[in-house]
Amino acid sequence: MSHLHLLSHELCPYVQRAAILLHEKNIEFEKTYIDLDRKPEWFLKVSPLGKVPVLKVDDEVLFESAVICEYLDETHGIPLLPSQPMPKARQRGWMEFSSVLLTEIWKLSTATTEDVISKGISEIDQHFARLEQTIKGPFFSGTELTMVDVFFAPVFRYFDVLDTLRDFQLFQQRPLLQQWRRTLAARSSVQRAVPEDYPQRLRTYMQNKGSLLAGSPARERDS
Repeated sequence: MSHLHLLSHELCPYVQRAAILLHEKNIEFEKTYIDLDRKPEWFLKVSPLGKVPVLKVDDEVLFESAVICEYLDETHGIPLLPSQPMPKARQRGWMEFSSVLLTEIWKLSTATTEDVISKGISEIDQHFARLEQTIKGPFFSGTELTMVDVFFAPVFRYFDVLDTLRDFQLFQQRPLLQQWRRTLAARSSVQRAVPEDYPQRLRTYMQNKGSLLAGSPARERDS
């Protein structure tokens, strides 16, 4: 068996995709957290883009979360991605959709003005409306976990914190989305993909970025 070493970060949602899949498939792996504000030289030598996740497979290096997840899916256990081209392509499309949502959520969580918050909520609301029309439940495609579910779990995890800061009502009147969120949150692989103190770490990160939602220390001193 190959030795797998995941180069990670406590908060990165893209890392969570790989970690969820590793736990879901019961794959043994080593994990090292990287301080992305002070990237060590050895990390920069193995990460072509200077980003996480990076998966070291013995002496080989893989980067980009979708690439890492597809490699793990193809080499361990029962695949979560379909083998037929069209179903696989459809799943890949929704996997990319999750990346668009992650970008919008990051903008929202680090927003420093109400205008940016309002725009972010509007964009996310539109995406969630589309998802509500597409989900079959309790998972994205029905009763079986797929790669789309792995990619969306980190999306919903953000709102475990964001919903404590403001009532956005993004999940109200969307029963399928609410059920999907709860189903993924209850999964052991999803829970184990982040440190136990993830909520506090995320709030601290948002404050350090000047987040209006989290109430940054700088803003508190200026008030």
